[in-house]
This record gives sequence, C-alpha cells and structure tokens, in this order.
Amino acid sequence: MRMRPTVAVTFLTATLSASVLPATAHAADPAAADSTTFSHVVVNGGKDIVLGPTTRKTVTITWTAQDPEGITASWAYLWHGPNTDDADGILPQYPPTGTCVVSAADPTTSACKVSFTVDAVRDVDHNALAGAWKVLAGAQDTSDDWTETDVAGTADIKRSAKVTVNASPEPVKKGRTIMVTGKLTRANWESGSYTGYQGRPVQLQFRKKGSSVYTALKTVTSGSGGSLKTTTKARTDGYFRFVFTGTDTTGPATAAGDFVDVR
Repeated sequence: MRMRPTVAVTFLTATLSASVLPATAHAADPAAADSTTFSHVVVNGGKDIVLGPTTRKTVTITWTAQDPEGITASWAYLWHGPNTDDADGILPQYPPTGTCVVSAADPTTSACKVSFTVDAVRDVDHNALAGAWKVLAGAQDTSDDWTETDVAGTADIKRSAKVTVNASPEPVKKGRTIMVTGKLTRANWESGSYTGYQGRPVQLQFRKKGSSVYTALKTVTSGSGGSLKTTTKARTDGYFRFVFTGTDTTGPATAAGDFVDVR
C-alpha cells in the first residue's frame, strides 16, 4: 500500500459524482494511508479474459473501497509485469472515469465499478502478456489523501484456442477402425492469426446418437503444427469431438461433434 499526492492520479479516477479530483495536493499521511482498504475485487465477473487475434471485449472491474473518513473517489486498472514501475502492460491504456456508490448503511464504504474495452490488436502486442495480471486499486478520502494497493486482486488474460475434428470413413461397418483427425491452434497476438499448438493434451470424446452426454475415450497429444490423430473402433452411430481444457495462458476449446454412421 502506498500514498501519493492526489493530483498524480486524476487521469484514472472513478468518482462518486461527475466531478473530478480536487487539484490541490496534500502531504502524505501514513495513518490515513493505512486506514484505506480494498476488498471484493472482481474482474470480468470472475471469468478469464480470453482474446483472439482481433477480439474486442468490454471488461468490468468491481471493488469495494473503505475508509473511516469516507471515500471521495476510487480507481482501478490491470497491469502486467514484475512491478508497477516496470509494467509491460496496462489495461486500459488510458483509464476511463468510473463510478462509486456510497453505502446507505455505512458511509465509510463505497461500491465501485469501471468498464473499458480491451482490443487485442491494440492492447496485447506480444504473446508473453498471456497469463496472470494484477489489479491496482486506489482511493481518495474526504481529506484529499489517497492510497494505492498495487495488488488488490488478479485476473487471467489468455490466448483463445480452436480445435477441429474429422472422423472417417463415413459410413463405416461396425467393428472397423475409425480414424479421427483434427488440429489444435491458438491465437498468436504477434502475427494476428491462429497458429498450431504443439505438445498439449486433448481429449477425444464420443456421444451416442440420441444422447446428450459425451464420454471420454482417450487423450492424445497435439503434434507438429497442432495436428491431432488417433483411432477408435466403430460401435454405434454417434458424434466424435476433441476437447482442449486450456492452460495458464490459453483458453479452452471444444470441436463441434462429427457424426459417423455405423452400419
């Protein structure tokens, strides 16, 4: 937790009204800094932020700011890197004004929210940005002292993935071998395209015709260029699909089921 002059953060303030932060800066008060707390920090509704090469997505951060003197304004944004001074990514790049609502039951507590657009083309220009990001939260109290917590919460920003499937021959005689092929790819933010994702476990699943439930048959590992290839026996009419559960840097993907007629 740290405290700085108010004037330094007017560009990313989430205000209680349409007004902006006062221009007058006050000396840091360690006691006031320690009294401000942040809790219930939630990014994107608690879900991962999964981005394709050209994805544009609205992301919301909500949090609670509390100070014995009451909160005049509060702000929050995402950052990536070893620390805030050496961050290699900040979202949003130009933090917008958000809103805070004072609790009717407790005037020292405010519920705050800020929304912004994440544009993969503009905001994530290298793949190393995939993974865990941190939330910086700050607040100004009614004495015009303000506090920031560099890590008030976390969020995962991931590269989106795709997986395809093709089962053949179609139709096939019962007991014969079915060849199931496909490809696992993921967003390459640097090239602006999807590229093969090699060496990842992908599950082959089957759903019997007339059923709504898929069952796991086996797990295969993606090869060169993300290629997938395996075999299974033809037993009954149904759908085959590949399912990738994702990683710390890449979102999950499920192929649409490919139907095979067994005769």
